[in-house]
Amino acid sequence: MHYENLLIEAEEKGIQVKEKNMYANLKGIYKNNKILINVKAITSVEKRCILSEEIGHHETSSGNILDCNEIVNRKQEVKARRWGYEHTVKIDDIINAHDYGANTSFEIAEYLNITEHYLRNCINNYKKRYGHFAESETHFIYFEPYLKIEKKNTLFDYLLNIVFIIFINL
Repeated sequence: MHYENLLIEAEEKGIQVKEKNMYANLKGIYKNNKILINVKAITSVEKRCILSEEIGHHETSSGNILDCNEIVNRKQEVKARRWGYEHTVKIDDIINAHDYGANTSFEIAEYLNITEHYLRNCINNYKKRYGHFAESETHFIYFEPYLKIEKKNTLFDYLLNIVFIIFINL
């Protein structure tokens, strides 16, 4: 999914998105069905990561949560970020990137059309949610000590290994 697709999704949710000059450390902000993205976010990949989190605020947050000293606000911020991570990068997307041949964090991020920083945050999010590993129907994905993806053996693979072992022992 690209930034443009996420813009369409925002529009379908009734959210108006504008790019505007803002303070350098403020990348995006959501308020009352409006999202502002900092023009200084240079690439559409970075804008996509920012927009995903801001749509997460639309989906999960309520009220003014700008005061980071309030624990309730910090919790809403975490919830919005999690929503963005899980909406933008699903575990199967990481597996598909690996199956495609992407092995480094740069290659996986490029395949997924996100920044490496965002990819690390997505992986850390899944690590917090699932622990050291998770599994899909076809793969195991390990988050510790580093990202590792293994294809599960199918019954056919298992039987083929048994036949091979028997054949060698003859």
